[in-house]
Amino acid sequence: MPIVVDIDVMLARRKMSVGELAERVGITPANLAVLKNGRARAVRFTTLAALCEALECQPGDLLRWETEDTADE
Repeated sequence: MPIVVDIDVMLARRKMSVGELAERVGITPANLAVLKNGRARAVRFTTLAALCEALECQPGDLLRWETEDTADE
């Protein structure tokens, strides 16, 4: 999929664990892992807003588009 999720990047910048982020956002660590690993097919705006609030970032810091050729590499 050409949409890449960069939650790992923001977690590292904020020195935050997946468990801590999941707790702050109000989702399970398993659901956060699905999103983080690019296996999610959709994300609710409320979840995206909660992620941005917890990580103090913008949606564009978490999601980016790549062409199909580079996304598969």
